[in-house]
Amino acid sequence: MKSIKISVALVSFILLLISCTPERYFTEEAHQIHLEALTIDTHLDTPIHLNSDPFFDLSKYHDSRKKGSGKVDFPRMKKGGLDAAFFIVWTAQGERNPQGYQKVKAKALDIFDLIHNNVSKNSNLAELAYSTNDIYKIAKSKKRAILIGMENGYPIGKDLSLVKKFYDLGARYITLCHTKDNDICDSSTDESEDKGLTEFGEKVVREMNRLGIMIDVSHISDKSFYDVIKISKTPVIASHSCCRALCNHPRNMTDDMIKLLAQKGGIIQLTLVNEYIKTPKQNPQRDSALVKLKKRFGDYSKLSPKKLGELENAFSELNKKFPQSMATVEDFVNHIDHVVKLVGIEYVGIGSDFDGGGGIDGVYDVSEMENITLELIKRGYSDEDIKKIWGENLLRVFNEVENYAKAHK
Repeated sequence: MKSIKISVALVSFILLLISCTPERYFTEEAHQIHLEALTIDTHLDTPIHLNSDPFFDLSKYHDSRKKGSGKVDFPRMKKGGLDAAFFIVWTAQGERNPQGYQKVKAKALDIFDLIHNNVSKNSNLAELAYSTNDIYKIAKSKKRAILIGMENGYPIGKDLSLVKKFYDLGARYITLCHTKDNDICDSSTDESEDKGLTEFGEKVVREMNRLGIMIDVSHISDKSFYDVIKISKTPVIASHSCCRALCNHPRNMTDDMIKLLAQKGGIIQLTLVNEYIKTPKQNPQRDSALVKLKKRFGDYSKLSPKKLGELENAFSELNKKFPQSMATVEDFVNHIDHVVKLVGIEYVGIGSDFDGGGGIDGVYDVSEMENITLELIKRGYSDEDIKKIWGENLLRVFNEVENYAKAHK
């Protein structure tokens, strides 16, 4: 009888040890910290998906592995513990003439309306935020706080008054350009000579400072970045970029750029785009298929919402047939480590680029964002560090931009 009691006690002890494994401990700790943190993602291209599929319901939970499901909806944001996010008014670069400016302005205004309407009809789940105070208030109510960022200053054209118009519609950061040069500055991925920020671009930067709009240096060329750093009176952000030292892509930032960004008080929001995290393995079949896809659809800046939807589906099918090499959560957090070692914990955050190319192994959609916190816990980051990365750093920058605008009205 005594031996039976000993056996039962031994089994109980073993079960207790199993239940207290490091992995389970880390998972539980990560979950608690993630719940406590005010989490912010500075770049969700979800409006692109909403534009191509007007029947997509943000209030419903979708399976991201199924065609047409995208990477974001409000239930998945809740599951992933994401409190606040910037929905993006993205416009592809087009002709730099009166007709082009008129067309892209109309398109941008339509996307603003799309965001406003989708948030409004889901007012029980989300609200639009226009300030740091709004973010705190909405997060406290357990709703998702949705902010607006503009990716590409092209809709401004050459009309400086439009900066104020877009601010009034909710734009709280503007990525100065996209993949091609515009009238504000040069792009990191355009093949033309890098001339940096234009004279009109300098005026745009000053107007953004005056109004309280964060300046986003993702996508802009190296010279454009250095020009912005000299001119801006407020800290600037890179809303969705990574470190060039770890992945040599022109969209990423060099160590010198990150140091200057930090000296200015700004922040790099690291992104979940595979090719910016880790140089992809060569895949000739995939590359050939991508070339054919580009020929088939042509200039995507000229595509109708229906055609954009067809392109999205075709790209999804291509990914299934020729899967891209996926970066891991560990690869992503290596970039966080790099920034922290280079300039400190105060100058790094997260901008996933979901629905615009973001999605890695372990954080494929917004529902899996807690896995980043889990990896940070495993690497020894403190509660305070993790909260800074997830939102406090961005809130500090946003607040400084707001305060400068208030002081100069």
